[in-house]
Amino acid sequence: MSDQVRQIAMRITDLREISDYTVAQMAEACGVSEEDYAAYESGEIDIPISFLLKLNEIFHVDMTELLTGEAPRLNLFSITRAGKGQDIQRRNHYIYKNLGYNFVHRKIEPLYVTIPAGTNRELQPNSHEGQEFDYILSGAMKLLVAGHEVILRPGDSVYYDSRAPHAMTCAGDEPVHFLAMVIPD
Repeated sequence: MSDQVRQIAMRITDLREISDYTVAQMAEACGVSEEDYAAYESGEIDIPISFLLKLNEIFHVDMTELLTGEAPRLNLFSITRAGKGQDIQRRNHYIYKNLGYNFVHRKIEPLYVTIPAGTNRELQPNSHEGQEFDYILSGAMKLLVAGHEVILRPGDSVYYDSRAPHAMTCAGDEPVHFLAMVIPD
């Protein structure tokens, strides 16, 4: 696993220990098995964004702090220039940039997401608390939400309950670029 994932895992462990939670208590609070929770804390497996959002809720810690170890600093407005944003190195089939990473007390997580070309893979749904809005900028995206499969093209958007199992992939040979607004409960 990447060094960034290991660093995030160490911060999660520190937060749990400082808060006097056991692995079992945190696993239950996050709605995952103890084995999965322990694997996230060890940095052995990829940590889903849905899991990080749950930790934000439990510990009242900003996503930026979990990802970088640094607190966001802006509270009136924050500009993210073209091509910039906080990289979130996660899964090989999604590339994320957080576009609001430096704004304190965000109500949403605005993400610029790329699905690289050639990642026409089997859809493996995940779910997380809250809602999500996705706006397609380029490419064709195959979206699966609660068993419903649709193709979205540039200019199309979708808003859904992200507790429903969902997954995305390329529907063609081009990469897909889209804006995702993750809105926690």
